[in-house]
Amino acid sequence: MYTEKIEMLINGRWCQGSEGKTQPLTNPATEDILTDVPHASESDLEEAIQASADGFKVWRDVTPLDRQAIMEKAARLMEDRIDDIAKTLTLEMGKPLAEAKGEMSFVIDATRWYGEEGKRAYGRLVPARVPGARQMVVKEPVGPACAFVAWNFPGTNVIRKVAGALAAGCSMLIKPSEETPGTAVAIARCFQDAGLPDGVLNVVFGVPDEVSRKVLGSWVPRKMSFTGSIPVGKHLQKLAADTMKRCTMELGGHSPVIVFEDADVEKALKVAAGFKYRNAGQVCISPTRFFIQDKAYKSFVDGFAERAQAIKVGNGMDDGVQMGPLIDARRLPIMEDFVSDAQTHGAKVVTGGERIGNQGYFYAPTVLSDVPDEAKIMNDEPFGPIAPITHFNTFDEVVERANSLPFGLASYVFTSDGDRAAKISQVLDTGLVGVNHPMVATPETPFGGVNESGYGSEGGIEGLDAFLRTKFITEMGV
Repeated sequence: MYTEKIEMLINGRWCQGSEGKTQPLTNPATEDILTDVPHASESDLEEAIQASADGFKVWRDVTPLDRQAIMEKAARLMEDRIDDIAKTLTLEMGKPLAEAKGEMSFVIDATRWYGEEGKRAYGRLVPARVPGARQMVVKEPVGPACAFVAWNFPGTNVIRKVAGALAAGCSMLIKPSEETPGTAVAIARCFQDAGLPDGVLNVVFGVPDEVSRKVLGSWVPRKMSFTGSIPVGKHLQKLAADTMKRCTMELGGHSPVIVFEDADVEKALKVAAGFKYRNAGQVCISPTRFFIQDKAYKSFVDGFAERAQAIKVGNGMDDGVQMGPLIDARRLPIMEDFVSDAQTHGAKVVTGGERIGNQGYFYAPTVLSDVPDEAKIMNDEPFGPIAPITHFNTFDEVVERANSLPFGLASYVFTSDGDRAAKISQVLDTGLVGVNHPMVATPETPFGGVNESGYGSEGGIEGLDAFLRTKFITEMGV
């Protein structure tokens, strides 16, 4: 049962939209309507923007030690409520309950890590050229921040923005996805209950373009962070340019997986197949283009198909389910088109390739073999449970093919040759490289892409620095 009450948070007050506009929230596994999501009116957004400005004036003067204490309390509240929040996440997004709980564990870890790292926003002294002068470089919060996030990780996408901003001393106005609002609301309740001052965190919902134009058109937010698709990211960046807001853009990718013939193929299969179908493939760093060296190709395809066929697909609330539905009905024909196009180009459907049932948005774990580079799925991010597999011969060939797209978020390599691992890690044109394992995202390490996958990093010291600006102070005779 969906129990989270969906409200907006504006200046410390939980509320509905002042004009009464809403949209339904659907469970993607059952197609049942869970509740209604309020929409902010223009006046609601104006209030939230002003609250963010006022909240910043308060929060920037709170010491990093005291900020960390509030963030730690929020993390403990999330721990206490993790079961309920995970259920909310599964009901609105569809991923298995175990995955939802794992995501919330990341949220808790990120909250704690950022709270501690906020105490280390160090500056430096620079030796002066003039006798008697003192030169200081200091870090200070950039100002009120705003964020817009996608639905696929309702907790992770939110906390990377919120925790980074709060640790740096910024206020945050965030619009989570209207398709997965409850997780963000539950997280925000933890921060409010932990004693966060009113206005420091504001949460709104509405028609995405209307909200983004209003918020980004204001001079109040000095920083914008976005997680989502490349076309939307480019649109938001253009809006942010009018007021010269700093931006962090975490956009889509199309991650190559390169398996050399000297790799431990069984290990590669176990890692890559499990990671591919996590969250039904709706992951920006999901492995999406499989390049297998010739001698390992057949065994890899056969093994991958065997693992895909064994995956239990169903309602994420049910015991033993390993993969849930796609987020919405709109995604089903997109999957069908990818498969049909691949077949037209000569690819073979080894397993899957069809919708499961007629209730809920389930699509079978799919494996395609002999997929040519010209197929749509080798050029456009599928964001679904389809694994296109092809083969390669030489090192130089696979590097050229892996780097042939304008995206550059994540890449994965499997090899037992240390020199080869080092060499390919240097030449792959991505922001993240995983060699023999897929763990490219932790709270303490930078997460972000290059080229059309965006710029800037979340996580690590880089994620804190994204919400800080640099000031140089020189003094004489003081």
